[in-house]
Amino acid sequence: MSTRTAATAAIEETDSCITLPQRPAMDVRMYGKRVPGGAAPLVVHFHGGAFVAGGLDNGSTVARLLAGAGAVVVSLAYPLAPEHPFPQGVEAGYDVLVWAYKHRVKLAGQGARVFVAGEEAGGNLAAAVAVMTRDRGHPPLAGQILLSPMLDPCVGTASLRAAAAERVAAGCMDSCKFADGWHQYLRCPMDAEHPYAVPSISRRLADLAPTLVLSGADDPLRDEARAYAERLRAAGIAVTYDVLPTAQGWPDALLLPANSECACGSAVEQQFRAFFDATRPAAKPVAASAGSC
Repeated sequence: MSTRTAATAAIEETDSCITLPQRPAMDVRMYGKRVPGGAAPLVVHFHGGAFVAGGLDNGSTVARLLAGAGAVVVSLAYPLAPEHPFPQGVEAGYDVLVWAYKHRVKLAGQGARVFVAGEEAGGNLAAAVAVMTRDRGHPPLAGQILLSPMLDPCVGTASLRAAAAERVAAGCMDSCKFADGWHQYLRCPMDAEHPYAVPSISRRLADLAPTLVLSGADDPLRDEARAYAERLRAAGIAVTYDVLPTAQGWPDALLLPANSECACGSAVEQQFRAFFDATRPAAKPVAASAGSC
């Protein structure tokens, strides 16, 4: 185990390895720390990388912003495709969520509420774990936070096509990393119809946790993020969706290690704080004593 301090915001970071039932031990990085006498939001976080790349360092930008907003964050190095295709990543994520919930008091304090969060492919996994948690009835989720979530295996939205056209015009002739990522992640075409692989196509979205969805104006994943937010809202879920004007180069900018000082950092952190406040349970009214008027 090694402990480091982030120079930009003095956020405590601890690398560790956790033991899970019926699964190999998993590397995680903890951000933030428990506040004595209080309870912080506890967030299980999934990094991006189109299902096939990335790691704890790539997740540091969003994880630090979450910790800067007052959360204790457990960021995990989930198994990557193609060696570990669906459903291995999402099942591993669910197991880490169960572990975090079990240890929530030690990690974040008595009464700590538990969230999932992720960017790009990590946003898909966070959303899928939220659906899985609803279906399995445990553990209770206070909310899900999705940044530029990768939710459409058809990779045919207008925002994605526009981004691809710009890359071709700029002389970038490489294939679409999102299409390649989906191809490596899904074992067969039938997987694209499974709500734990593609939560946006789930036929039942009722009873999911409150949701924060963020994207940027030039984000190729903007349209699928908006579509999912609209479906959740239509299902009666409390949803906050915002396109941040200062968010440039998403989702790639979110995957740069230690990039929490990007232009949109303060706006993202503010969104996180507001979401944590909005999902706080209402205080129970104090019962009047028998002798009161």
